[in-house]
Amino acid sequence: MEAFMPFVAAYLLVLTRISAFFVTLPLFSYRAIPPVMRIVFAALLAWVLVFTLNVPDLEINGAYIMLVLKEALIGLTIGIIAFIVMAAIQVAGGLIDFQMGFAIANVIDPQTGTQSPLMGQFFNSLALLLLLAVNGHHVLLDGVFYSYQFLPIDQLWPSFGSERVAEHVLKTMAAVFGISFQMAIPIVATLFLVDLALGITARTVPQLNIFVIGFPIKIGVGFLVLFIMGGVIVAMMQKIFEVMAVSMRDLMVLLGGG
Repeated sequence: MEAFMPFVAAYLLVLTRISAFFVTLPLFSYRAIPPVMRIVFAALLAWVLVFTLNVPDLEINGAYIMLVLKEALIGLTIGIIAFIVMAAIQVAGGLIDFQMGFAIANVIDPQTGTQSPLMGQFFNSLALLLLLAVNGHHVLLDGVFYSYQFLPIDQLWPSFGSERVAEHVLKTMAAVFGISFQMAIPIVATLFLVDLALGITARTVPQLNIFVIGFPIKIGVGFLVLFIMGGVIVAMMQKIFEVMAVSMRDLMVLLGGG
């Protein structure tokens, strides 16, 4: 029995990191996946990973409790950075909704349980299908596996207090807003010109009720531009996936003291 204790201790550490990953990681953390399935999948993935790692002999003592806390923090932190990058899609949808007039109608996102704009929900669903189509979920699982190269299982505490970590998070958030703006700017700029044209029309033809005809015109033009720029938006979503993978890797390196 004592011979299996180091293996059990290592397995519990791996299971802790993977379970924490699945709490915040995009796609795997969504409510559409039942919690029981996530727990079973995390347990099976941890069972596979523990045989691929060079795990030293571990004892369950006070230091082991610190290792458990460290594993949970690592999983949550790296999952959150990926979630922040994916939030660019929601931000782009919010900017478009504000211009199209859909900002007054939010819907409940069944994946996260929070309110989201209509176009943001559409973009989010499209991004999830695209993520699965390009095997992005494999990239996320690879991130779980390669995290042990940068953050060994026996490392007592990562470099959370490093200023480089804070700088990396700020740069990632800036990149997120930049990408979301690039996704939304074709539709937002076009609708701004539509607003300008409607304003000129209202000044030249005061009898025309611009408020009544403005909404359907802006919605129709918005959908037309969305259809035309669909390929560009999909390309920007693929760029978001690349930024997500790079951000996760760089954060692992910084937390590992690299």
